[in-house]
Amino acid sequence: MNIELLRDYCLSKQGVEETTPFGDDVLVYKVMGKMFALTSMEDPNSVNLKCEPNYAVELREQFSEIQPGYHMSKKHWNTISYDGAVDDTLILKLIDHSYDLVVCGLTKALRKELENL
Repeated sequence: MNIELLRDYCLSKQGVEETTPFGDDVLVYKVMGKMFALTSMEDPNSVNLKCEPNYAVELREQFSEIQPGYHMSKKHWNTISYDGAVDDTLILKLIDHSYDLVVCGLTKALRKELENL
């Protein structure tokens, strides 16, 4: 995985915007204003993704490259390092999972607005 692939994949999803609320070197991807992914441009070797809590623990047990979210809720976020056994296909699926979790948590009005984009 590299930052260009991550960026392109996140931005290809419906209703996604790229923001920098934590400084110019941290890219944050939001759907309808809610964060689902973030990565550092200064050290683009990992990504933070939202994750269902039980699945988050399962992934951490399976891969040493998946750790509790750095500077995030350890229950709901994972940090995935790119340098190891976690292949790009799984990272893309985890991006989908994160996006879907956030979309499911949107209000009915925001989900309807997203559908109409």
